[in-house]
Amino acid sequence: MKKIIVPIDFSETSEFALQVAASIAKKQKAELLVLHMLEMAGNFLSKTDGEQQAAAAYFFKISEQKMEKYLNKPYLKGVKVTPIIKHYKVFSEINEVALNNEVQLIVMGSHGVSGVKEVFIGSNTEKVIRHSNIPVLVIKHQLEDVSFDIGIFACDFSMENIKPYQEAKTMFKKLGTQLYLLYVNTPYEQFKSSNEIDEKIQKFLKKADGGLMNLHDVHKISDYSVEKGIINFGLNVGADVVAIPTHGRKGFSHFVEGSITEDISNHASFPVMTFKI
Repeated sequence: MKKIIVPIDFSETSEFALQVAASIAKKQKAELLVLHMLEMAGNFLSKTDGEQQAAAAYFFKISEQKMEKYLNKPYLKGVKVTPIIKHYKVFSEINEVALNNEVQLIVMGSHGVSGVKEVFIGSNTEKVIRHSNIPVLVIKHQLEDVSFDIGIFACDFSMENIKPYQEAKTMFKKLGTQLYLLYVNTPYEQFKSSNEIDEKIQKFLKKADGGLMNLHDVHKISDYSVEKGIINFGLNVGADVVAIPTHGRKGFSHFVEGSITEDISNHASFPVMTFKI
């Protein structure tokens, strides 16, 4: 792993993410790109009025000073850190910065949201997940020990999840993480018999791994929802991180169908890593 990007807003949760990213960067000998996005509207920056341009330059300078102070942390010593400031928030631009700089991982803090706010507004983290083509690691709390010893990859074992599964295997191998694969059987229309589940899992592994050498790492549980199943299993095995594939739905389809990935990112207490399908 050569580069990690950390979007920050100077909040406490941003610092939790920065601490985790710094720990990973030290172990992987990676560079940290620390990105801050100003709350300036595009039409404000495009105006030719001298006063408004001067105001934009002023806010940019203030952010540079704030960034310099924010990055003066003991845990960043020995880590190559490159600060980046963008004028306004375009969440797809984080993905562009990551791709242009050949970044392998985004590490981001999240407060999590619930209720009406979750449905109509969402969180900045959700927006980054939807746009990102590279893995996003979501941190919600300060981690006393930044070690990812046990990881879970949860999916429905459909063929579209092969690519994110293979990427998760590669990522967790770099992090020294033991990987469990998880299938959550839910009631009603999503319910499957044991034979149906076994057949689906074996077909998936034969295609993804070229054989059943990792079948012993697969766990099958039943719960009332996929989200509850993942969280309960993670707590039972002492998971340090949960990996989930995501379609990155946008717009109306996202509003209607929702996203298990974002539900987990919002409600789980442990870190969540997303992989784009």
